[in-house]
Parts: sequence; structure tokens; C-alpha cells
Amino acid sequence: MSPALAAAAAGFGTGLSLIVAIGAQNAFVLRQAVRRDAVLAVVGICALSDAVLIALGVGGVGALVVAWPGALTVVGWVGGAFLLGYGALAARRVLRPGEGLRAAGDAAGSRRRAVLTCLALTWLNPHVYLDTVFLLGSIAADRGPLRWTFGLGAALASLCWFAVLGFGARLLGRFLARPSAWRVLDGLVAATMITLGVLLLLGA
Repeated sequence: MSPALAAAAAGFGTGLSLIVAIGAQNAFVLRQAVRRDAVLAVVGICALSDAVLIALGVGGVGALVVAWPGALTVVGWVGGAFLLGYGALAARRVLRPGEGLRAAGDAAGSRRRAVLTCLALTWLNPHVYLDTVFLLGSIAADRGPLRWTFGLGAALASLCWFAVLGFGARLLGRFLARPSAWRVLDGLVAATMITLGVLLLLGA
């Protein structure tokens, strides 16, 4: 295996290991996928955002952020409050299961909400910066001249994961046709969002 291919494969494996864990972003993509609501836009935003953040990390921007430690604290407070709010909405859907099936509503409005929520869940989550800008950036730095190849592999892993999650989850459509299944899914989303929101606020 050539050094470039090895660097790309290492980047792919490292990026995939960081992104597959259940989190706010993955939970949101899963819910949008099973609803078949703005899936392409959500997958595109997640993959493109990761690519931008990985590029910033590989380019050494992480060192600049370290010089302003208050930045992640502010993001943590705002992101934590947002996650708690989104988790509360998901919890309400658990208590009112019919909302999970009726939530599509107006297509344009639903798509706009999905895009704005996806942007917030991505860019207001400090863990995204820690994983992409700092961690992947520091690992890529050890690759020397092949650091951008490593970063390309990590970005490709993000694209593949979100594509599989977004377009593969629709296979669950028959199972999620039952309101009880939506209550389980919304319960998972609510627990994930609220837990992460509390952790962000406590760690900010």
C-alpha cells in the first residue's frame, strides 16, 4: 500500500470511529431519514460541515482557537440550551405520539426548520470542534506532507456515514408506520439531546 493510500485509509478509519457514536447530530439525521424529510439537505449539511471543520483542523486553526478558550465555553452554553430545548420538544412528542406522524406539515416550512436545526446541532456543539478541528487536526499533523490526504480520508468517512444513515434508515419505514415506534424513536432522541445538553452546560 502506498503512503498516500495508507494515510487516506487511516483518516477514513479515524474519522469513522469518531462519528458513528450516537449523538445529537446522528439522532437528528436518523429522525429526518425515517420521516423522509429534507434528507438530502441534512446529509449534505452534515458532510460538508465536517469537511470544512476537518480542513480547518488540518490547516492548523485549532491552535488559534486555543488562544481564545472562551470561544468553546460560549458555544457550550448556547449549544447546551439548544439541545435541552430540542430534547423537550422530542419528549413532548413522546407524550403526544400523533405529532411524530403529522410533523411533516408544510413541505417548505418543514425543510427550512430541518436545515436550521441541522446547522445549529452541527455548529453549536463543542464536541464537533474537539473531534474534527482539534483531535483529527492533531493526528493529521503527525502525517507531515500527507496530512491533507489523511484529512480527505476523514471527510470521506463522514460523507459515507451520513449517506448510509440518511438514505439507509428509510428501510425502517414499515416498522415506524406504527405510532408506538415513533414514541420509542422520539424517546431516544429526547434522552440523547437532554443528556448531551446537560453535559454541555455542566462542562461549559
